[in-house]
Amino acid sequence: MSKVDFNKSFKKLKNFCEKENFKGWDPYDGLNSRFFQKLPFFKNSRFFRLAWIQFFKRSPLNFRKLAGVPKEHNPKGLALFLTGYCNLYHLDPQKEYLNYIQELTQLILKKQTLGYSGACWGYNFDWQARAFFQPKNTPTVVATSFVTEALIKSYKITKSQEVLKVLLSVSNFIKEDLNKTYDQNKNFTLSYSPLDHTQVFNAGLLGAKTLCLLNEFTKDEEDLDFSKNIVQYVCEKQNEDGSWAYGTLPYHQWIDNFHTGYNLECIYIYQNVSGDKSFQNHLNLGIEYYLKTFFTPEGISKYYSNKTYPVDIHAPAQFIVTLSKLDIFKKHEIMVKKVLGWTVQNMQSKKGFFYYQKRKRISSKIPYMRWAQAWMFYAYSYYILNINE
Repeated sequence: MSKVDFNKSFKKLKNFCEKENFKGWDPYDGLNSRFFQKLPFFKNSRFFRLAWIQFFKRSPLNFRKLAGVPKEHNPKGLALFLTGYCNLYHLDPQKEYLNYIQELTQLILKKQTLGYSGACWGYNFDWQARAFFQPKNTPTVVATSFVTEALIKSYKITKSQEVLKVLLSVSNFIKEDLNKTYDQNKNFTLSYSPLDHTQVFNAGLLGAKTLCLLNEFTKDEEDLDFSKNIVQYVCEKQNEDGSWAYGTLPYHQWIDNFHTGYNLECIYIYQNVSGDKSFQNHLNLGIEYYLKTFFTPEGISKYYSNKTYPVDIHAPAQFIVTLSKLDIFKKHEIMVKKVLGWTVQNMQSKKGFFYYQKRKRISSKIPYMRWAQAWMFYAYSYYILNINE
């Protein structure tokens, strides 16, 4: 493999995202179609909503312009960009970075979903999954987690009291509005949103991680106890080889790359904040499985534990972030460069954006803003931090 110029790659990505003003399409935004919204029979059918989303998500051709799906801001995507600019500012406090930090922060604050116990955020589209339906802007623990982490970084730079006030209310949403599922030991996990009762392991852990990160400001020991219940619940669901299924439902039994990365990151942050190291064996086993299973010697990031394709851009991005958050980036720097190098050579267009998925035959090269560009921008910011610190 020829040497890859990562600085050039990042600049091309950065220029593309800034030119687009961080707006774009999403793999799951099919229901934003103006055409679909004018068809009440289809619009109100679970089957047709699911089929419509899957068609747009799976198609290598982008029919969104034709179907009237607009490019929009996504709160989670904005959060990933905000974290990225904060990381860049930490290394090099340029006025340009500060301007983007302030702009993205205000956009995110305006996109809160109101009417809940605390500050929270959702996605900019109706979303039909197999397990549930969520109308546009329904708050989720995943979106709220990423937004909260970004706003914490923003607050530490800007010292905005408006941001701090918002941050101090987030924990109320997590503890009071999300549904809990208990095990026989009274440990529990959290639902994805206030509207469902699913047990998706990374969702519960992201809620725990968020409470831990907020503890710097709230100083609430009960939040750490709350988080421990979640970590205990999820660790007890870990398989003997160190893996986790996505969730508990029969059709959530796959084992994938980037959600495993989420799990490891969250458990590590819980331990760091709480000082409770009782899950270290689970963490060690999970890290070993993650590194051994999901990355080929050539640097390809496998999507699933049992097959390589499709290669989803989310996986190499989360890999860089996971190793950074676990403080083991330097130990595996050669592997990181190999994975990032393969990804740039095989999944970045000449225009600077990254493809959604590389498949065996026909790849999906649609420039999704949240799923692909925001994630690679976020990952690159951690890569740059690690290489330069």
